[in-house]
Amino acid sequence: MTPARLLMLALALAPAGAAAQAPASPPPAGPVRPAAFPPFQEAVLPNGIRMLLVENHAQPVVSLTLSLPAGSRYDPAGKEGLADMVAGLLTKGAGKRSADEMAAAIEGVGGSLSADADAEFLTIRANTLTPDAALGFALMGDAAIRPALADSELGLLRTQTLSGLQLELSQPASLAARYFARAVYGAHPYGRSSSPESVRAITRDDLLRFQRARLRPAGALLVVAGDLTLSAARQLAAQAFSGWTGTPAAAAPAAAPPVPSRTSILLVHRPGSVQSNIVIGNTTFLPTDPRGYALTVANRVLGGAASSRLFMILREQKSWTYGAYSDISEPRSIGTFEARTEVRTEVTDSALREILVQLRRIRSEPVPASELDAAKNSLVGSFPLSIQTATQVAAAVTSARLLDRPADYLATYRTRLSAVTAPALRAAARAAIRPDAGVIVVVGDGTRLYDKLRAIAPVRIIDAEGKPVAPADLVVAAAALPLDVGKLVARRDSFAVMVQGRPFGAQLSTLELTDSGFRYTEETHIPMAGVQQVTTLDLDKAAGVRHVVQAGTAQGKETRIDIVYAGGRARGSAATPGKDGTIQTVTVDTTVAAGSVDDNGILALLPALPWKAGARWTIPVFMSGQGTAGQMTLAVSGADSVTVPAGTFAVYRAELTGGPQPLTFFVTTAAPHRLVKVTVPGTPIEIQLVK
Repeated sequence: MTPARLLMLALALAPAGAAAQAPASPPPAGPVRPAAFPPFQEAVLPNGIRMLLVENHAQPVVSLTLSLPAGSRYDPAGKEGLADMVAGLLTKGAGKRSADEMAAAIEGVGGSLSADADAEFLTIRANTLTPDAALGFALMGDAAIRPALADSELGLLRTQTLSGLQLELSQPASLAARYFARAVYGAHPYGRSSSPESVRAITRDDLLRFQRARLRPAGALLVVAGDLTLSAARQLAAQAFSGWTGTPAAAAPAAAPPVPSRTSILLVHRPGSVQSNIVIGNTTFLPTDPRGYALTVANRVLGGAASSRLFMILREQKSWTYGAYSDISEPRSIGTFEARTEVRTEVTDSALREILVQLRRIRSEPVPASELDAAKNSLVGSFPLSIQTATQVAAAVTSARLLDRPADYLATYRTRLSAVTAPALRAAARAAIRPDAGVIVVVGDGTRLYDKLRAIAPVRIIDAEGKPVAPADLVVAAAALPLDVGKLVARRDSFAVMVQGRPFGAQLSTLELTDSGFRYTEETHIPMAGVQQVTTLDLDKAAGVRHVVQAGTAQGKETRIDIVYAGGRARGSAATPGKDGTIQTVTVDTTVAAGSVDDNGILALLPALPWKAGARWTIPVFMSGQGTAGQMTLAVSGADSVTVPAGTFAVYRAELTGGPQPLTFFVTTAAPHRLVKVTVPGTPIEIQLVK
């Protein structure tokens, strides 16, 4: 029976007058009641640990959260990232168990064990079924008190951390967040962040000193949520943390964040960027400030969701971006407000001006009742979804207590939000959103942005590494690569494409000497990913590109590039996958800077570079698949010994940045400077030389 016929039947069978009795409009919403939150029970263990129990026997699960004042704000200068690395190693071997044994123990009972660090606190979490709660407590105790912090695990974690950092520092959104924190917090610890140099400087002795100084029971908070009584929780905690004593080392007072008198712009110059990342904001107030409820509603109106003002105006009305949002952060110390978006380079100044208009509007105009009610209803209605499980309850209770919020904060959160009025919202916005005395960070191509941005506010320019850039230096002519073409000899190299250490495909690269110069061919076959591609570049005798042809398939879709370089121009067409996976077709007919390298030919030229420690080259690149020009940087970051199927080699490690995806090359230190491995930071993908 169709839905329409079913509806007609229901109406036919309804009692006479039923339609007349149906209400013409939905009934009004009832009053918002306090959240039905389980009561807390508190205890202080003999060694000083504060324990909170949120008892709930609805399900046979127990969630444990141990938080200690050992976040990144306590990292020593020059060792930024230390707290994160300590947290990363606590569950990689502790007590009498190795990393594998710890994982097997908790996974064998269907539980989980993890640790992480934020700016203020290092937190260890364990989740188990009720019969296995003792194991969860025991593993947590071992992790906090008796971590192995093994050199072998440190080496692995360092490699993973550096890989993640390389990826992070290549992403404009990450750069914007990093430099916004630095600008808005200044010398306050919240403004610091790890770097490759600081991560490489961390030793096992640093880990041990930090763990012994900061991971102490006095000042620690243990939250137990779920199917456990107070007496049982106290007994299990006493066993797990037996013999653990002490108080964390005192920390130096934090410097106060700067208080700008006017808004300024920090422009992070990223040559060749076709988009700009914008972050605007300022410091706000402590999480205990009662204005926080009204500010939460103001943020929801302004940019807290896809139905908020920034999103609707910048995306739906202007079509400048895929999304525009705002956020408030509430760490234990001073918090921040920020609005952010990513837009096309050509509309960067327009988008920035519009965001400033909306920030001023939320401060100066009363929010209409319909908009205010919609924001409050959304926040009030979604809150119960965030405290459904024992794990969520433990997280919510932990956050509230660590931020020194009132004991009834969670129970009354919904009623306090519901009580926010338009005048209170406006007052909170005026106090916490300061578009004319804040910080603006823009990450993008400074050559196209500087003049437009300085018409909005004073501009200071840095590069992606934080080094000052003068306006006159924005346009840096990238010189042709210093190639020794005599080192380009005929070769044929076979590579294995590996994912998580397993073969996933193959690549064959060939360099041939021709009468007119060189021919480089690269064949890639990754059947499991649906990729098959052959690229051929013809180079002249000076290794300048003359013609690039690429043909293949990606996920069953044909791809192609056919570009001719002549007379300082590139002409042809390309059809390559876009960000959304669809094939994007471009017609190319444009000037190309002298000495430019086709992005498909960089690997062919590696042997001809003058390799040495600390070498760094700025490469003028034409990305033939997109028909755009730009710059990439290839920098030697160190020396290693790597083992691949073809053998063990002494290599230079070199980072290629500026393209759509950062890459790390491993090139032999000895001539002919053979490429033996390529990694993609932040992914499990490697390309390894086979023969």
